[in-house]
Amino acid sequence: MRRAVCIVSPGNLASNPRVLKEADALHGAGYDVTSVFCGYSDALRAADDEIAAAVPWKTVRVPRSPIEGVRLRAVRPFARTAQAVGWTMPPGLAAEAYGGPVATLTRHVCEIRADLYIAHYVSALPAAAAAARRHGGLLGFDAEDFHSGEGTGLPDDAFRMRMVEAVESAILPSCVHLTAAAPMIGEAYAARYGIDVPRTLLNVFPLSMAPAERTRRSGDGLRAYWFSQTIGLDRGLQAFIEAMALTRVPVTLDIRGSNRWGHGDTLLALARSLGIEGRVRLQPMAPPSEMARLAAECDIGLSLETEISENRRLCLTNKIFTYLLAGMPVIMSDTPAQRRLAPDLGEAARLVSLADPAGTAQMLDALAAPPAFDAASASAWRLGRERYNWEHEQAGLLEGVAAAFAAKGTS
Repeated sequence: MRRAVCIVSPGNLASNPRVLKEADALHGAGYDVTSVFCGYSDALRAADDEIAAAVPWKTVRVPRSPIEGVRLRAVRPFARTAQAVGWTMPPGLAAEAYGGPVATLTRHVCEIRADLYIAHYVSALPAAAAAARRHGGLLGFDAEDFHSGEGTGLPDDAFRMRMVEAVESAILPSCVHLTAAAPMIGEAYAARYGIDVPRTLLNVFPLSMAPAERTRRSGDGLRAYWFSQTIGLDRGLQAFIEAMALTRVPVTLDIRGSNRWGHGDTLLALARSLGIEGRVRLQPMAPPSEMARLAAECDIGLSLETEISENRRLCLTNKIFTYLLAGMPVIMSDTPAQRRLAPDLGEAARLVSLADPAGTAQMLDALAAPPAFDAASASAWRLGRERYNWEHEQAGLLEGVAAAFAAKGTS
């Protein structure tokens, strides 16, 4: 009889590639996989439906509950009072106060019998833990970010981060399977909660998403590329645009993502003020499966994380590995996590300081020289095919799940 794994996420399928890759790998390894997800973003509903119709594993969409808003308005003041008097919050209530469809998700996940429940994101942890208790299953957690370190100093952040800690401190010690999206995220979890360091599963992608061949650069300049679901002003793009205005060689920038908050317009205005109007372009959102091929139309990729939160200091985003898969040199800001990764990438990466646009400009001029660019591009192409892809990385996931079952005598 095949072992059953239930993957639990409060997000849309289309917005969480780690869930998709995890489910595909476990299904391919012979597990009976069910993914429970909340399709709350109407903009992604069609994409969710397309994914659910195509994947070989089971999917369960959790419908929005009309009482979730009511519960949040009731639970959050109660949690603030409980925190003020020093009362320990149960993890389920703490997760609801943090925000998310905890009660609704818990009800649906508990209907599914599995041998292992893997939670993604804070809101899924109490749901997966409750189902594991009910059915005698094992519990796992995938840390895509260092969630209790995501606060950026906004007025409500301190309270929300304490709610995250209440959830994680209560549940993570009982997890027998732990993975993290970057080495320093895993180390931070181990230090904060006294747990074993999670296995690292980098945000890499399958080789099937790579372009068929390496794109050759045309012209003497550089075409830079950045993408995200939403364009923001806290991602280091202003510093790069300032550097573009200082280079000797012509540098352009394509920015792909939703401009729903108008931040893309702010960046265009910055370019105009620096005299480089027309060299910064906004591109529409596109499916994640096309991101590496779209990136390959440009020359260099940007991963310009700022240090606005502890999590941003520790994370390694999917941008880095998308660019490598596309055969593109990566320009990375010098956060601790990216600084640690840089030696492994060698010629394929360049570290820059966001506080030094002039230094970034000098680096871009040097990288534009054909020998330097060709070496960097060839190195990125090789790394994307030999090391930084899901075919290589998924071995850690499968080893971790097998070890969890073996340790509990259920292999």
